[in-house]
Amino acid sequence: MTMALTDLLLLGRESDLESERGVSCTGELPSPSDPSLVERAQKARAALGDRALILGHHYQRDEVIAFADITGDSFKLAQAAAASPTAEYIIFCGVHFMAESADILTSVEQKVILPDLAAGCSMADMATASQVDECWKVLTDLGLADATIPVTYMNSSAAIKSFTGKNGGTVCTSSNAKRAMTWALEQGEKVLFLPDQHLGRNTAVLGLGLTLEDCVLWNPWKPMGGLTENEIRQAKIILWRGHCSVHGRFSLDSVKEVRERISGVKVLVHPECQHEVVAAADVVGSTEMIIKTIEAAPVGSAWAIGTELNLVSRLAKAHPDKSVVFLDKTVCYCSTMNRIDLPHLVWVMESLVNGHLVNQIQVQPEVAKYSKIALERMLALP
Repeated sequence: MTMALTDLLLLGRESDLESERGVSCTGELPSPSDPSLVERAQKARAALGDRALILGHHYQRDEVIAFADITGDSFKLAQAAAASPTAEYIIFCGVHFMAESADILTSVEQKVILPDLAAGCSMADMATASQVDECWKVLTDLGLADATIPVTYMNSSAAIKSFTGKNGGTVCTSSNAKRAMTWALEQGEKVLFLPDQHLGRNTAVLGLGLTLEDCVLWNPWKPMGGLTENEIRQAKIILWRGHCSVHGRFSLDSVKEVRERISGVKVLVHPECQHEVVAAADVVGSTEMIIKTIEAAPVGSAWAIGTELNLVSRLAKAHPDKSVVFLDKTVCYCSTMNRIDLPHLVWVMESLVNGHLVNQIQVQPEVAKYSKIALERMLALP
């Protein structure tokens, strides 16, 4: 059987990370068909007790969410990690950048664990430290860096958060992006928004009332980002050419189709969706806001939701008195988020019970120092 290139790259990354930490899960992962898997998970969880805190992102599988002590979006889980100083182990059921943020915000005595080291984020990978450094060099050479405030989405690597903290910027989430961008424009004349172009554009135009012409798109694969000097100077918001592979798939056709198919349907989407989709939606909000909107919706109302399928399916099951459907007709899970499954969770918990620390996520001290500055600026926003 021929493996896809992306699978090979992910396996290679996992192997490299495991080699660095002296960890191997070869032959140790339980089989997903093991009939005692849930029982093993329950037994290991009980044995760990208060020593462990399990954080589960909303996009995780139901089998993982069942064992989460706290569920939430990346912002809520980052806060939860920071507010849990007594937990010896933070088992983060999410993706790599989330576990990095947890490591940054917790004490050196606490250990953050990612059940599958290959659970990355394609959006976060779209902005590398070297690419952002090159962009900043261009802005510096043009005499614009001092007037530019970097704002990075939580969905970015610790290296990018560190760059942001070092250069006077902050981190944001989908729930506080408007406040973060407002703050940045109060500090400087321009914003360099990383790495999600759609969240940045939607926040600038639909949140702050700027125009599409106030925004330019920086392509890291082209000289000067594919922009002219005049375009860079005139821009208020410099958007990085990155996107979410799940939210970016929703289209204006998806919105039109569901409105034709379901009478009176309300379209509810995440701000990582494309600008025309967000502009055509009835309600736009973060993952937490999507959940609260459905909870508060009247009985019998119909909703088409543009976000990750695990969450949409869970909301549909939790609210049978309402019609909740996926905005796009084709099924789409977050492939990297779905790498965390019950066998991996059982493996890390049983390893800890047996005295073996596996898959620890550790951010280098210098990187953590400036990343924490950026994260704390975010947490201090009103």
